Amino acid sequence: MITILRLGHRIFRDQRVTTHVFLAARAFGCESGFYSGQRDSKLEDTIRKTSEQWGGKFSVKHTESWKKTIRDFNGAKAHLTVYGMPIQGNIKKIRKSKDLLVIVGGEKVPPEVYDLADHNISVTSQPHSEVSALAVFLHEYFQGKELKKKFAGKRTIIPQERGKKV
Repeated sequence: MITILRLGHRIFRDQRVTTHVFLAARAFGCESGFYSGQRDSKLEDTIRKTSEQWGGKFSVKHTESWKKTIRDFNGAKAHLTVYGMPIQGNIKKIRKSKDLLVIVGGEKVPPEVYDLADHNISVTSQPHSEVSALAVFLHEYFQGKELKKKFAGKRTIIPQERGKKV
């Protein structure tokens, strides 16, 4: 089971990015997510409605304490940061964990996160978004198998070379 923890959500500044973190997490095979910072019922509704329409059981909840969420998680904890160790040399070790909490940052990641994480992992040592870091991390974690995942929802996209068919 893979759970995502998005740190420091700010409704005014982060609504699209946080939504996209959870949409990527859901599409790439995660089961649930938490976010700290400001509680955002619109974000929670958007993710719930997406899962209802497009399938899957992905859910999102607000946490008052990101520290408690990390400390209480019973499994490995991987923090995605450009300052971490390269994913290539560490992903095999991370895959061995039955349960995994993937931590992605927000405005400014508190130094304590680096200490609480079992793994501080970078997908590149260049500035980039938390959405891209999460997508690359999950792709490496699942070894590409997440791209074949089937969702049973009310709506399904039918792949086409041109046009859109749902």
